[in-house]
This record gives sequence, structure tokens and C-alpha cells, in this order.
Amino acid sequence: MTTDHVALVTGGGTGIGRATARQLADQGWQVIVTGRREAPLAELAAEHTAVGHRVADVADHTQAQRLIEDVVDTHGRLDALVNNAGRFSPVSIADVTPEALSELFSVNVFGPSYLVAAAVKHLSVSGGSIVNVSSAVAQRPKGGFYGASKAAIDYLTRTWAAGLAEHGIRVNAVAPGPTETPILSTVLPPDKVAEIKAAEAAALPLKRRGTAEEVARWIVALADPAASWVTGQVISVDGGMAIA
Repeated sequence: MTTDHVALVTGGGTGIGRATARQLADQGWQVIVTGRREAPLAELAAEHTAVGHRVADVADHTQAQRLIEDVVDTHGRLDALVNNAGRFSPVSIADVTPEALSELFSVNVFGPSYLVAAAVKHLSVSGGSIVNVSSAVAQRPKGGFYGASKAAIDYLTRTWAAGLAEHGIRVNAVAPGPTETPILSTVLPPDKVAEIKAAEAAALPLKRRGTAEEVARWIVALADPAASWVTGQVISVDGGMAIA
């Protein structure tokens, strides 16, 4: 299937973002992936002719604005914005620093906000959609500051959906449970990562962690114009975590 739809996927070099970009491209979308590190982005772009890449820090207001304009200048339109880029930090309340909080909320909350603000005028033309990647921990009290940043995304998803409906823009979110991505390994030692993964799998009703591909399917489904009557939703893709 070939379409003229264009999607921007942030944090597209690894994990859920990478899987989302691949699935969109396989369905005929033109996809631009972005992130801070060029190597994984270029690697993905080399695998699929429908995938392009841009190096950008979406937590920087100016870079976020330029990114949206660059995508539209290159492809002539924007149909879907997938706010997947995320930062995980296990910092406790006793150890919190201004730097840690700034980094966490800059990536998880400010970045998506900057991109949405810049994308609205283009998505209103295409009747496009926004899909935010939240987290199952946003609804649980043990998620710490990371959970708080994702709870903000849940709230903003509904707020943006209500405010942008008059412009024909849909806004939804996917809230993944424990998923096999590199995010834990970036901040924790291997033995701790293994311990956490085992505990998470044991606690889930389905008794296993999810894959990036399983989460990506729901992101792609929400981005698709076929979901034209769905907005303001936060879809849990969590192996039953919400009912555990």
C-alpha cells in the first residue's frame, strides 16, 4: 500500500520509535525519524527508502520549530506527529536535583509541547493526528518523577484533543507497560536491569514484558486516518498492568 501521508516520529532511532517508523513505512507512509544521535537514525533510514532522518533535540524550542518546518518544506505536508522521545530517570525525591528534573521534563513534556505548537497549522491542513507515548506508570503512585512527567502527557493529550478538535486534529496516546527497549540500560547497571525485568514480568497478568512492535501497532493504528472518530484517548498497552 502506498500513500502520500507523512509522519514525524521522535526518538525514532531505537525501541518503540524505531518499530513505529518501520511499521508506518511498511504501510506506505513517508516517515522522518529524529533523535539526538545520528548513527541509529541513519541505520534505520538505510534500511527503508521511505524513512528519512534528522538529528535534533526536540527539548530545544528552536530546534523543535525548525524540525517541523524542515519536514513540511521537504515533503509538503505533515499528517502525523508521534511524540515518542522520552527520558527515564530513577531519581528519588531525596536525591532530586534541578538538573535531573529539568532534563526529565524538558524531554518528556516540554519537547512534545513545542512540537505540537509548531505542527498545529500544518496538521489542520491535512486533518492529521498526534499520538503521544505515555506510560502505564502515569496512573500508579510508584512512578516517581518519571511517572509525573507521563501523567502530564496523559492530561495534555486530553487537553489538546479538546482544543484541537475544531481544527480537525485528533490527539491520542498509548501508555505502554514494561516493554523490551534500551531505556533502562541507559541509566542502570545490567544486574539491576535484569532484576527489574524479571520482577515486572512476574507481576503482569500475561507474565511477560511486551515488545516494541506490539506497542507500535497501536501507535500506527491511532495515527491512521481510519481512526478518524477516535480522539482524547489514552490506550493502555500493558500486558494487563492496569488490572494487576
